[in-house]
Amino acid sequence: MRLPNGEQVRARIFVGESDRWHHQPLYRALVERLRKEGFAGATALRGIEGFGARSLIHTINILDLSDDLPIVIEVVDSQEHIDRLVPILDEMMSGGLVTLEKVQVLRYGAQRQTTSGGG
Repeated sequence: MRLPNGEQVRARIFVGESDRWHHQPLYRALVERLRKEGFAGATALRGIEGFGARSLIHTINILDLSDDLPIVIEVVDSQEHIDRLVPILDEMMSGGLVTLEKVQVLRYGAQRQTTSGGG
């Protein structure tokens, strides 16, 4: 497993919950594709409210419930991997927003298994 540390790049990919890629939610298809491509990790987060290029409010408010909530996919990886992300996004996305920023990784890795000490 590749463990990114030090200066890395974070990509934030903003899509709608109803966006699709080959009959599958786009956010799910992107996360699966990034795993297959060997990225260090990706996380999809569902927003509770937001608006985008069309200025339409999408919300979980029960009175205005939307079936197209905002989804943000965050990817933190090396510049080389993020450079490989661009053609993937060009292929899979027709709209949305993508931002990049440098970040400092302090810790990355799977949680250690702990054993309970009897006593």
